[in-house]
Amino acid sequence: MSNTDSRPDEIHCRTEGLPAGNARRPLVEIITAREVPLGGPRAMSVRRTLPQRQRSLIGAWCFVDHYGPDDVTRTGGMDVAPHPHTGLQTVSWLFTGEIEHRDSHGVHALVKPGEVNLMTGGHGICHSEVSTPTTSTLHGVQLWVALPDAHRDAPRDFQHHVPPVVAMPGAAVRVFLGSLAGRSSPVETYTPLLGAEIVLEPAATITLDVDHSFEHGVLVDTGAVALFDAVLERSTLGCIGTGVPALELTNTTDEPARVVLLGGTPFGEEIVMWWNFVGRDHDEIVAFRDEWERESDRFGSVAGYTGKVDRLPAPPLPHARIRPRRNPPTTDPTRQTEDLS
Repeated sequence: MSNTDSRPDEIHCRTEGLPAGNARRPLVEIITAREVPLGGPRAMSVRRTLPQRQRSLIGAWCFVDHYGPDDVTRTGGMDVAPHPHTGLQTVSWLFTGEIEHRDSHGVHALVKPGEVNLMTGGHGICHSEVSTPTTSTLHGVQLWVALPDAHRDAPRDFQHHVPPVVAMPGAAVRVFLGSLAGRSSPVETYTPLLGAEIVLEPAATITLDVDHSFEHGVLVDTGAVALFDAVLERSTLGCIGTGVPALELTNTTDEPARVVLLGGTPFGEEIVMWWNFVGRDHDEIVAFRDEWERESDRFGSVAGYTGKVDRLPAPPLPHARIRPRRNPPTTDPTRQTEDLS
């Protein structure tokens, strides 16, 4: 998915980690989503929790959009013309609906519920995303992963995987990246990552063993879920730092609840994000934008897209250079929950 903001923020992501906390009752940082339109007079909108001024990264996860359920007949659905990426991988995960994907690696694929598609756009790639004519309701998440410096020039690639449902007392789990609940995904990433969909039964509490070297984030899709003592409402993201070997999740409602669990080792590098590019400094972003506008070979071209425009033009660059953006400090280390929204 493209970042279709007409004036996208420039984000210089520092490497401060999440607040440390007691392993039994860790600090939970709560991030509230902001609404972002996808463009057009009837545009569907997305709820963005990363990046924000409050926080830019959880592990290597650098972009989290949550959308739907949207009535496609009312919103017009998704129609994102070919647009570029550098220095990242995109991860598409749907709950309802279907999206047609085309990219300059020559891939033509469908994004379907319960099936993960991961596209690598290190050196450069472009792609389009369009909801299919048979889709009446569109509902899912679009995620980006920053590539580490050693691999940020990686060649174009595309991976597809259908994770099985893992049944456990009180919940059903699908692991689309990394390992959880005795299951591992074969999808390859360049840093250690975790991505999973978890559906909690009404009023259920579960405990999940996780890698204590990871930072973790829990995004609530439906219902309300407590992450330890912090209750997360729909479309909020609860974040926990390293040193926690198990996560406790409780469905606080009498209906099923669904969350997306993200995790990864602290990224440890500074990155610069602007529009659809991940780079390392302002001048590199300027060069990426120039190459996209010149239709250079870095990004290639998408065959078969039939939208109103051939490609998305890059927004104008801001007048100022990128400034470092720091995560706020934890002011009271004795607090059990930090709500910084």
